[in-house]
Amino acid sequence: MVDVVSKKALNPPVGQCRQCWLHAYDSREQHKGLKPREDCPACVSHMGGKCPDSMIVR
Repeated sequence: MVDVVSKKALNPPVGQCRQCWLHAYDSREQHKGLKPREDCPACVSHMGGKCPDSMIVR
């Protein structure tokens, strides 16, 4: 299962943000250093469609 999650997390489809996709599909690993109920700064910075164009898969 881990390999499937990793493969999916590292291969976002066209039109998706690489960072958002990684944090969504490898959430445990990406957020393991956060305390309970603590927001991920990387996720918060991309909320509401604020993903940089450079991170969108073309």
